[in-house]
Amino acid sequence: MENDAAASSGVIGVILDGVVWFATNIGLAFYNIFYAISHPGLWLDWSSKEAVMRFVYYGGSVELFFAVLALFLVMTLIGLWKNQIMWGYVRVLEGFANTVGRFFAWAGLLMVLQQIIIVFMQRIFTRPDISIGFGIPLQFDISWFAEELKFYNALVVCLCASYTFVQGGHVRVDLFYSVVKFRTKKIIDMFGALFFMMPVAVLIWMYGWFFLWRHLIVPKPSASDTLDRLVLKARAMRWNVETIGFSPNGFNGYFLFKILLCAFTAMVFLHAIAVFYRSFLEWKEGEASENKYLDKDTLGEGEEAYEGTH
Repeated sequence: MENDAAASSGVIGVILDGVVWFATNIGLAFYNIFYAISHPGLWLDWSSKEAVMRFVYYGGSVELFFAVLALFLVMTLIGLWKNQIMWGYVRVLEGFANTVGRFFAWAGLLMVLQQIIIVFMQRIFTRPDISIGFGIPLQFDISWFAEELKFYNALVVCLCASYTFVQGGHVRVDLFYSVVKFRTKKIIDMFGALFFMMPVAVLIWMYGWFFLWRHLIVPKPSASDTLDRLVLKARAMRWNVETIGFSPNGFNGYFLFKILLCAFTAMVFLHAIAVFYRSFLEWKEGEASENKYLDKDTLGEGEEAYEGTH
C-alpha cells in the first residue's frame, strides 16, 4: 500500500511539474516575442556571428515552439469571440497558399522547356554546355542543367502542396469519411489538422532546420546545443555553403533543397491552422457555410465536368 501511494504521489508530482513547465513557457512566450521584436539586431544582424548562432538556435528551439503556440491560442480565442475574424484568418492563409502555389506552379512549365532545350543542344547541336546571360554569360555543363530539373520539381512539390490542398487536389484515402454526417466530417478534419498535420510539420521542421544549417556553416550546430554553447561556437563560425553535386559537373546548389524542406513544413503548418479554423467554422455554421470564401481555380464556363481531373 505504501509503495502504491508513493507511486501515485510520484505520478501526480510529475504531472504537476509538467503543468507548471507548460504554463511557465506559455507565459514566457509573450515576453520572448516582444523581446525579439524590440531587439532584432540580436538575431537578424548577420554581420555578427553571434547573431547568426542565435538565429540558428531560436529557429529550432522550445522558445519558438511556445511562441507560435501562444500566438495560435490568442488568435483562436479572438476568432471564437468574433467568428468573422476567424474567417479572415482562413481567407488570408488560404490566399497565401494559393498565391505561392499558383506562382511556383510555373516551375513545371519551365522544367519542360528546359528539358526540350537540353535535348536540342545535345542531339542536334551536340553542345557539351549551355551559355545564357545578358552581358555576363552564365555557362554550365549540360549535365548541370539536367540535374537542375530536380530543383524545379522540388519547387512544385514543396511550394504547391498547400495550394493543392486548398484546391482539393490531394488524394484522400476514404474508409468511412464519405458516409458520415457533415459535422462529423468537420470534426475529423479538425482532429487531423491538430493531431496529424501540425505535429508532423513540427517534427520535420526540427530535423530540417538543423539539417539545413549543418550544410551552411561550420562548426556544425546540433539540436542538442544550448544557446550558450552556440554563442561560444560563434568565435570559430564561418560560412561553408554546400556546393557539392552528385556528379563532377552537375547541379551544385543542393542546399536549396534543404531550404525548400523548411519552407514546405512552414507552409503545411500554416495551412493546418487554416484547415482547423475552416472546419470549426463550417461545423458551427452548418452545411450552408461549406466552401465559404474558398478561392478555387476553374477551367471556365462550360468546363465544370472536367474540373478536379487536371
